[in-house]
Amino acid sequence: MKKNEYLVASDFDQTLSFNDSGMVLSEMLGIGNFKEKVDGLARTQLVQQGAELAYLLRHDPAFRGVRREHLAAAGKQVRLKRNVDTLAEVFAGGLGGKTFPFHVISAAPVEVVRSALEGIVPPGNIFGTELQWDAGTGEVCAVRRVAAGYGKVIVLQELEARAHTSPDHTIYIGDGSSDLYVMHHVNSRDGHTIAVSESQSIGRVAARSVLSDNALSVLVPILEDILEWNSMQIRELFATYGLALQDWDKIRTDWLTFREPVRELQTVEAALAA
Repeated sequence: MKKNEYLVASDFDQTLSFNDSGMVLSEMLGIGNFKEKVDGLARTQLVQQGAELAYLLRHDPAFRGVRREHLAAAGKQVRLKRNVDTLAEVFAGGLGGKTFPFHVISAAPVEVVRSALEGIVPPGNIFGTELQWDAGTGEVCAVRRVAAGYGKVIVLQELEARAHTSPDHTIYIGDGSSDLYVMHHVNSRDGHTIAVSESQSIGRVAARSVLSDNALSVLVPILEDILEWNSMQIRELFATYGLALQDWDKIRTDWLTFREPVRELQTVEAALAA
């Protein structure tokens, strides 16, 4: 096992980007009701969370005209969070004498993610939903593999086996419900999980949560928990990239729901008892 190597894997949509790639594709092609279609699939539980776009590309008539080049074009329109390129650069250079190979695992079609991250993350380090294209028509004719839900766990296990890293040297970064399986998996083997959203479902599972519009923010829990750097060292690192860490608030959040007693029912019960 490689003691000084930590495998880093990150989700894409709304983790490294601001918007959902399925929404970008739909708007680009003038396909309406994308959110309603996704919500409908979620209610029926027909597909696992995160795999909705793959299902629509294969089965929805409105998406029948989508071709491989459309996915690549949509990737160019995805708005990335600030400093995603710098984050990849930091991981590639290593930190504190340790190496951090960086991978992206996304439920979005791999063509979209590779296009969006072209020149930032090597294509071989990007894993997404793999589609099969009809040689004659150019249509999507099958879904080979979906990197959503438990599918992300399978990809992560393959990466760990290939890199020969121990499970406690795995870091996973995500934002939503489609990341729950893989976060539970990483946590159960003493790995490190980081959430980048305020979602209650993911916040309860992730070991750390970081909220920022800058992708470099995910370095903070890595620097604190793994390298055991203090705040001065962390600020100095950001300064080397021309960034001043202006606001850094640490807030422990408790999610509470109270239900008021039903007084009328209590009154009836008291009357019956009398």
